[in-house]
Amino acid sequence: MRVLLAGATGAIGRPLTGALTAAGHHVLALSRSDAAAAAVRTLGAEPVRADALDRTQLLRAVEGLSADAVIHQLTSLKTPRRTLDANDPSNLLRTRGTAHLLQAAKAVGASRFLTQSMVLGHGYADHGTRTFTEADDFAVKHGNVADFIIEGLRSTEEQVFTAGHLEGIALRYGVFHGPGTWFDPTPGSRPTPVPRDGGGTVPWIHVADAAAATVAALERGRGGEAYNIVEEGPANWGEVAAATAAARGGRPLRLPTWLLRRTVPYLGVLMADTTIRASHAKARAELGWEPVQYAAGRRARPADTT
Repeated sequence: MRVLLAGATGAIGRPLTGALTAAGHHVLALSRSDAAAAAVRTLGAEPVRADALDRTQLLRAVEGLSADAVIHQLTSLKTPRRTLDANDPSNLLRTRGTAHLLQAAKAVGASRFLTQSMVLGHGYADHGTRTFTEADDFAVKHGNVADFIIEGLRSTEEQVFTAGHLEGIALRYGVFHGPGTWFDPTPGSRPTPVPRDGGGTVPWIHVADAAAATVAALERGRGGEAYNIVEEGPANWGEVAAATAAARGGRPLRLPTWLLRRTVPYLGVLMADTTIRASHAKARAELGWEPVQYAAGRRARPADTT
């Protein structure tokens, strides 16, 4: 297929571009700068110069182009912001950016649209041992600072599912780990602070596994459906930080929870207050996909399988 990819130079975008081209697809990669355009060329993609938040510029850039599908992987998560609001960069990319990309999809004649979502959209709260599936309520607010993120996830999924001119698919990823993420095992990468007590337990996904799942969803996913893209068995933040630090020959950065809350309130809600589990059984059955990387250096055990 010809695929218009937004977010090709991000943590998931880089391995995704490689996975798409390896599968025989032609990638048209949105690029906001000369540096980004050069970067996507090295990944085997064809750059399309435009900013997804600039509707006029985007539609002008895709004029005359054709694509079979659009994949939305745009976020701004590299450096956590101390506060969140409706104008948070990632929120704008999920609300306004999705709207603009849907218009671009219509302009290029795309019939499929995949958008990045997260299993955390089931709610930033302690859900105990409950395991969420795609059939459970989504975009659940709990009256905390993360509600702005919930609203952004609700918006991108709702827009994609209700667009009448294409088949929309939402990929609900776990927390990313691997190169380019907060939990980067590359020697010399900066550690992300985590609660001293390990924090909550959440689903994880390596960016390479996320890329493989996205290609599978592009080729075999059903329109109007969401898919949980997570590893088998969750882990807490301290476990992943320790495994990542060991891989890069360093030590994890552990902070008292009160300091984490004071420094970046969102991280306090995310890492200390939220415990959530999710099943990827639907993705396994419908997409034929299985993760092979594990955040805490584990391999799947029968007890982990959901």
